[in-house]
Amino acid sequence: MTKLKKNLLVAAALVAVFAGALGTFVLVSSKDSTPAAASADPVTDAQVVRENSHRLTTPQRSELTVVEFLDFECEACGAVHPTVERLREEYKDRVTFIARYFPMPGHRNSRTAAVAVEAAAQQGKFEQMYSKLFATQKEWGELQESKAALFRTYAGELGLDMAKYDAAVNTPATEDRVRADQRDGMGLNVQGTPTFFIDGKKVATPRTYEAFRALIDERLAK
Repeated sequence: MTKLKKNLLVAAALVAVFAGALGTFVLVSSKDSTPAAASADPVTDAQVVRENSHRLTTPQRSELTVVEFLDFECEACGAVHPTVERLREEYKDRVTFIARYFPMPGHRNSRTAAVAVEAAAQQGKFEQMYSKLFATQKEWGELQESKAALFRTYAGELGLDMAKYDAAVNTPATEDRVRADQRDGMGLNVQGTPTFFIDGKKVATPRTYEAFRALIDERLAK
C-alpha cells in the first residue's frame, strides 16, 4: 500500500469518527432541549400563572411574581434550586414564588417525578415532595429504570396517606394537571429548563445568586 493511499484511508476514518461524534452530539442536544411535544400540545391562551399554580410563598402584599418552569430531573434545575430557596426565604414577604411542571423528554423519570409531586400536592404536601426530589436528585436522576417505587417511599417518609397517594398517581387527572402546566409552557415558548418569568416576562436565568437578587431588586424598585 502506498503512503498516499494509507494517508487517505486514515483521513477517511477520522472524518467518519468525527461525523459520528457530531451526530451523537446533535441527537443528545436535541433530545435534552426539546419539550415533550408528543405528550402535550401548546395552548393558544397560555398563561404564566393560573389560579391553581403551586405557590411556594404567599405574601399578604405581593410586589412581584417569579415563576419557574422546571423539571425535577434536570441538573440545571437542581443547580439553581438552592438559589431559589435562598431568594424565596429572603423575599417571602414581598415576592410570590411559583413552581410549574415542565418535564423534558430526555429524562426517563421527569414526568414520573412530577406526577409524584402532584399526588403529594393533593394532600397539601407539594413543597415537601418538591424539596425532597431536589434534595435526592443525584440518587435517582439520569437513570433509565422507573423510580416510581422510590418516589412512593419518599411519600411514605413524608407521612402521606399511601392509599390516597397511590390512587392519585394512578388517576389520569393527576398527569393531566402536570400536562396542563407543560402546555402553558409550550405556549409561552419555554424550550428548556429552568425557565423563569418575572411578572409575566421571560428572563434569561441569572447565573449566580447575586445576579438573581440584583434582578429582583431592580424589578422591585420600579
